[in-house]
Amino acid sequence: MSPTIAVTTPTGHVGSRVVRLLVQAGVRPRVLARDPARLDTTLPLDIRQGTLDDATYLREATAGVQSLFVVDPTPHAHPDPIAESAAFGDRVARAVRANGIRRVVFLSSVGAELRHGVGHIDGLARIEEGLDATGVDVAHLRAGYFFTNLLMDPDSLAAGTLPTNFDPGAPMPWVDPRDIGDVVAARLLSSAWSGRVVQGVHGPEDLSFTRVAEILTGVLGHAVRAVAVTDDDLRSVLGGAGLPPAAVEGIVGMAAGTRGHAPDPPRSPVTTTPTTLASWAAEHLAR
Repeated sequence: MSPTIAVTTPTGHVGSRVVRLLVQAGVRPRVLARDPARLDTTLPLDIRQGTLDDATYLREATAGVQSLFVVDPTPHAHPDPIAESAAFGDRVARAVRANGIRRVVFLSSVGAELRHGVGHIDGLARIEEGLDATGVDVAHLRAGYFFTNLLMDPDSLAAGTLPTNFDPGAPMPWVDPRDIGDVVAARLLSSAWSGRVVQGVHGPEDLSFTRVAEILTGVLGHAVRAVAVTDDDLRSVLGGAGLPPAAVEGIVGMAAGTRGHAPDPPRSPVTTTPTTLASWAAEHLAR
């Protein structure tokens, strides 16, 4: 009998990949889903409907689980995203303790190792600390910048611009969420690790926004250029869109707090995943 593995956010870019890989490995995963209608109904799933902000639901939905994949569902636009992420981490840690869950794989981020001053990523640091305190086997996967973030502003790309408040010339890890899903599934299915593990998930190469724009120019067939946006200009845009102050600072701080920071763990064969930005963009952005 295969162990019970539970997956939070099973319809997201990473979670959906994890679910499919677990099924292909012969596991019937338990999925914690707000909206089961968004799930692939052709897959054999143990569906538990509810919301992750409900501590009772989270505890009941993970009863009998041996391994748990955790993704923080807190939106960047939340009125107090860092506090809400920390509260979510507390709910997860209490469920882990209550149900005797033996191992947890957590999708963290580059910058969480700094612990403070990195905007909303500070909330992921609080989750790491809360899971560490449970004493169970835990793997923190500190992922790079998602390729899928390029899908958030298609109008700018169509107009030939790639705005960013990161340093446009500074290389940093970029990664395909599907590759993150591969790493997550491998960790969930493996019995070869224990204790506290921290693993980077960095993509095949570090890319600056300037280099990303060059790659997109080749894939899209029209010129794209990286455009630097100051932190204050971004604050103005986000505030003008109605985001509350803590949400604005949570978003701005993710780039501001990681400028000049080298990821920990550093790039290595273990952290490097295969999908290139060019191949991903040809599949998802080219028309």
